[in-house]
Amino acid sequence: VQFVESGGGLVQSGGSLRLSCAASGRTLSNYFMGWFRQAPGKEREFVAAISESGSGTYYADSVKGRFTISRNNAKNTVFLQMNSLKPEDTAVYYCAAGGASYYGHSASKTYDYWGQGTQVTVSS
Repeated sequence: VQFVESGGGLVQSGGSLRLSCAASGRTLSNYFMGWFRQAPGKEREFVAAISESGSGTYYADSVKGRFTISRNNAKNTVFLQMNSLKPEDTAVYYCAAGGASYYGHSASKTYDYWGQGTQVTVSS
């Protein structure tokens, strides 16, 4: 499965962005999906995840209440709505699809397929 991510950009602190991750090659509804991010000089970290049907969502404590993950399986797309953005949210954001083995929704090794990333920059 391949992904095309979009929606990143430069925004002021307190602003909003909506990231999209469009899949091709396979039906996205078969996959547990996640968003991760990596800031310069830091490890990649979990942001949010969503179950195949969309009934279950999971968030890192740092984004809970500000970010919302959702999916439209009919359009083969996963979204990340980011509100009340802070400078510490600045990072490259990646969408990812779960593989055959599950190690927990926040574990990178749960995910076998990764997008190319989209840059989000939040100015203070």
